[in-house]
Amino acid sequence: MRGQQMNETYDVAVVGAGAAGLQAAQTLGRMNRPTVVLGTDRYRNDPATAMHNFLGHDGTPPAELRTAARADLEHYASVDLVEAEVTTIEATDHGFTLHTSVGDVAVRRVVLAMGVADTLPDVPGLADLWGDLVAHCPYCHGHEFTGQHVGLLGADASLPLRAAMLERIASHRVVLTDGVELDADVADTLKRMGVEVRTEPVTGVGPAGGSLEVLLDGAAPVPLGGLFVHTTWAPTAPFAEQLGLDRSPVGAIIVDALGRTSRPGVYAAGDIAQQAGLPMPMAAVLVAAAAGMAAAASADRELAAEDNGIALPM
Repeated sequence: MRGQQMNETYDVAVVGAGAAGLQAAQTLGRMNRPTVVLGTDRYRNDPATAMHNFLGHDGTPPAELRTAARADLEHYASVDLVEAEVTTIEATDHGFTLHTSVGDVAVRRVVLAMGVADTLPDVPGLADLWGDLVAHCPYCHGHEFTGQHVGLLGADASLPLRAAMLERIASHRVVLTDGVELDADVADTLKRMGVEVRTEPVTGVGPAGGSLEVLLDGAAPVPLGGLFVHTTWAPTAPFAEQLGLDRSPVGAIIVDALGRTSRPGVYAAGDIAQQAGLPMPMAAVLVAAAAGMAAAASADRELAAEDNGIALPM
C-alpha cells in the first residue's frame, strides 16, 4: 500500500475507510487492481467503546479493527490509502472524476462506502453516553445490559417489537415516551407484555454509579442499566444525488446482492447501502465488511470482463 500520493488514474476509487471501504480495498488489492481509498478520520461508530457480534472481534474497539485493516493493506502495492475529503463525483465519458481536498482523480469504477451520520433525540446528556450506555442496536450492544433494567426512549409503533427483542436481556423494561401519548394498540400491547410505560417529559439523561438515570419532569429519576433510542441518520456526503442513484424510502442507496447501484460502474456498501427488498440497511460492522468485499469483487469482475471483451451474465 502506497500512502498519501495519488496517481493520475486508477481503476477503482473506494470512498470511505471504514469496515466496508477497507475490506473493499483489500479485495481489490488481492487482485492487483489499481485502487485508491479516499477517507477521513470520522466514523459512525467512533463513540462506541467496543464493537460486538463480529466473529473473532467481539469486544474490540472499532479503531483497533481499522488499524489492523490498514496494516493488512500494507501488503498490497496496488492500493493507495489517502486521507482526503471527496467533495464531488461526476460521470465522464471514460468513467468518473472525483474532486477531493488534495486534487482530482479519474477512475473507471467507484465503490461508495462513506457511511452515514446519526442524529440523536434532543435530550440533554444523551450524546455523552452514546455508544456505551445509550445504544440503538440490541444485536450490537444489548447483551451487556443482561439482567438490568433497560429503557426504550420513544413513542412510535416499533416499540412492542423492540421491547420484545429485549425480553431475554432485560430484567425489567420501561418505555419513556417523553410526554407523547402512545397509540392505543401500542399501549395495550406493551401492557400485555409487562412493559412499564412512563409518559412524563424527559428532561435529561446522566451517569449514575456506573449506569445511568433518566430525569423526568415532576417525577423521580428512573435508574437504568442501559437505554435504547431510535436515531435519525443521513448520508455523510451527497454522492447519491450527484450521481442520480436510486434510493430507498429511508434514504439509503439501493443495491443488488453484488453491491451494484442503479448507475453502471457505481457500487455501494456499508450502512449507506440497502439491498432491494429489505426494509432498511443492515447496519453492522460485519455486514459492512462483507458488503465491501462483494462490491469490490463485482467491480473487479466487470473490469476484467470489459478489458477482455467478455459478456457477463446479469
